[in-house]
Amino acid sequence: MRFRTLDEAELAGKRALVRVDFNVPMEDGRVTDDTRLRAALPTIGKLRAGGAKVILLAHFDRPKGKRVPEMSLRPIVEPLARLLAAPVAFAEDGIGPVAESAVNAMAPCDVLLLENVRFHPGEETNDPEFAKALAANGDLYVNDAFSASHRAHASTEGVAHLLPAYAGEQMRLELTALDKALGHPERPVMGIVGGSKVSTKLDLLRNLVTRLDKLAIGGGMANTFLYAQGHDVGASYCEKDLADTAREIIRLAGQNNCKLFLPIDIVVAEKLVPGAAARVRGVGEVDEDERILDAGPETTERLCRALANSKTLIWNGPLGVFEVKPFDRATVETARCAAQLVKDGRLVAVAGGGDTVAALNAAGVTEDFTFVSTAGGAFLEWMEGKELPGVAALAR
Repeated sequence: MRFRTLDEAELAGKRALVRVDFNVPMEDGRVTDDTRLRAALPTIGKLRAGGAKVILLAHFDRPKGKRVPEMSLRPIVEPLARLLAAPVAFAEDGIGPVAESAVNAMAPCDVLLLENVRFHPGEETNDPEFAKALAANGDLYVNDAFSASHRAHASTEGVAHLLPAYAGEQMRLELTALDKALGHPERPVMGIVGGSKVSTKLDLLRNLVTRLDKLAIGGGMANTFLYAQGHDVGASYCEKDLADTAREIIRLAGQNNCKLFLPIDIVVAEKLVPGAAARVRGVGEVDEDERILDAGPETTERLCRALANSKTLIWNGPLGVFEVKPFDRATVETARCAAQLVKDGRLVAVAGGGDTVAALNAAGVTEDFTFVSTAGGAFLEWMEGKELPGVAALAR
């Protein structure tokens, strides 16, 4: 997909409406993790350097179209100003006289944050009139919130059709990385999909087996596939009602020449507690009171060999219950293997999804991957092959 970037925009004196993702963790009205604020800095910086007036649109939490004081974006102002080393103004509304007055008071290079767009019901219904009201305060539109672009909301999709629309710097990075991973990848392409439930990733699995050369399935999902193949899973989490679906995906992989990697050995324990007595077993060698909690060392070595013979990796979901040692081993060792291949220039590795980011952080390799997306739902829908309305609206 071709899209316009800020390199093509005339910025001097222009009012730039910028959709950012400031849905950040907060506690007692204070930002506890400013990762998403930092992600917006390159776009804000580029617009200011070009002499634009920067007007930020964002949502926080789910006020459901009503003004909820606890969900105001005002607490964002101070930490954002600190990161920018510049003042940030705030408007108590995103549209109407209050917003218009705040925008009119701006000089070139100023930064203004408008109040939570979800305080208006027209945001989530993508109401054309609300989109027009937002667009009235801009000369151009910039979407820098990939993580919110799977929703056809007024501030992510509607406004993009009313003003010249551009991808922000973070959006550009995200789309470029995703195209390298699944759009036009260097082959062979390998996928790693983990997590607990097959039921939440059916569309993802069906899409990937038609597009990848290799696919490794881990976590609780793998238990369902092992059960579908006739293996005993003991007391493990397993969606036994999806056995037929698992077999269908195995058949689909075969039809599309996608090699499936399921565990060939497993780590089991009777209880999921830190430092639990863990045992390595062959597939199917599970006592009735034991739970499969991680992939075994042979499986991990096999995955690392498969990675070494791949050119591209796309990863979503851990291989075991990585939050509890020692059941983090397969995830951590495989992640470190991938990271080393990236550093050696032998692999393009793109990962995304909340649990995935946490797992890579635990392995200490987040910075070593080619790209790690913090977008949850949007990243998953992109992997499923679905069109993201906020991204499609940027197409040239």
